[in-house]
Amino acid sequence: MTHGQIGRKRVGEVLRTLVMGLWLPALFLAGILFSYLPAFHHPTPHHVNIAVAASPAATARLQHELDLAAPGGFTLRPTAGAAGARAAVLHHSAVAAYVPRRHHPLLYGAKADGAALETVVRQSFAAVAERAGGTLAFRELVPTVPGDASGSSLLYVVLACVVAAYFMVITMQRAVGFGRPAHVATSLGWGAVVAAVAYLAAAHVVQVIPPNPLDLLYLFLLTQAVSLTAYGLVPFFGGFFPGIAITLFVLLGVPSSGAAVPVQLVPGFFSFWHPILPMGNAADALRSVGYFGNGQLLRPTAVLCAWIAAGVTLILLGYLRHQRRLAQEATDQTMTEYVPGPPAEDPTVMLPEPVALAPHQHHFGDEEPMLTGRVTDPSGQPLPGTTITVIDPRGRQLVRTRTDQNGEYAATGFSDVVAMVIAIMPGHPAAVAQLLLDPATPVNQDLVLGAPAS
Repeated sequence: MTHGQIGRKRVGEVLRTLVMGLWLPALFLAGILFSYLPAFHHPTPHHVNIAVAASPAATARLQHELDLAAPGGFTLRPTAGAAGARAAVLHHSAVAAYVPRRHHPLLYGAKADGAALETVVRQSFAAVAERAGGTLAFRELVPTVPGDASGSSLLYVVLACVVAAYFMVITMQRAVGFGRPAHVATSLGWGAVVAAVAYLAAAHVVQVIPPNPLDLLYLFLLTQAVSLTAYGLVPFFGGFFPGIAITLFVLLGVPSSGAAVPVQLVPGFFSFWHPILPMGNAADALRSVGYFGNGQLLRPTAVLCAWIAAGVTLILLGYLRHQRRLAQEATDQTMTEYVPGPPAEDPTVMLPEPVALAPHQHHFGDEEPMLTGRVTDPSGQPLPGTTITVIDPRGRQLVRTRTDQNGEYAATGFSDVVAMVIAIMPGHPAAVAQLLLDPATPVNQDLVLGAPAS
């Protein structure tokens, strides 16, 4: 190979390393700039439902007037009197109610639907009243709890659960000895803890949501929708699964949730995702439970359960895919086509690469060994200093180490690979073992070297 070829190869390797290392930070950059900025920088009303205590003809005239000022911003619905208009707000079928009166028209609001939305509605109808020569009167029908003055605390409650569930999946990728059932059990247990902590903190410590134990159910469903789906993506997308999960649950989830800025004020692209993604449905459920008498829980419940079902389905399909691959490898003695999948990675959490460990010297927080063993001679005496090499089916070296004074070795960081463990000691015939190294099942492989050649 010429110097020019070597240089081009090194440049290519550097570029590949940079691309693999920077794609997720670049996704965050693009996501925040082109998702959060368009969603939040200029809230504009879109099809805001308003109940109007007026005849259909009077409502139509008012609709025309509002359309001139804010085209498509408001959808007016006539009701039978002021009582019917108020009921529409209390039952969450309208975000405000307008009662036309000659000098002092009255607007009923619901801050629980979002303080920003209530402000936009008040400003719009105050302008209508002013043009008619009157002054708008306002009455709050559904206020938020005193601790939630901005009406946006739901964002932090649901976001805390989403982030905690996502990072649980990331960190549990390091768990040696944990198979799929253990991962699912951890998801369930951690989700229950997260839901309880989030509820107690929000409802009883900081007091930003009304206390209602039913919130626990929806916070738990949210954690499972995120964690089970994210875990189910790992076998199919490997190191790229964090980008997909972050896009769905954070970069799209936050602006479409309606918890930061009401969904009626964000562009149509984000309002489209609102009834689909878990965060928006969880926020709607908590809002309904806390302020609107559990009146509209069918859709949030069904959607959150559908995400959980999708996550379970992905996990099962990943298991079947893994079993098929192992069956193929069992019948392929040469194993020349096997390419081990990379571990799922996130730049915020350093996941293990194959690495040698010192036997019996592990402390809390250290990597747990996935492969351990002892090398002896035919009489059972340990052979310190024996070279241990672990290679993958393509002959690529994964780990190289030596046995300690007791003839023992240890290594970790493998990811579902059928590997060869080779023990070599000068003067002894080599020993070889073929193993399946799986993070879910730590392996102990003792090796016996033949007697020294005479």
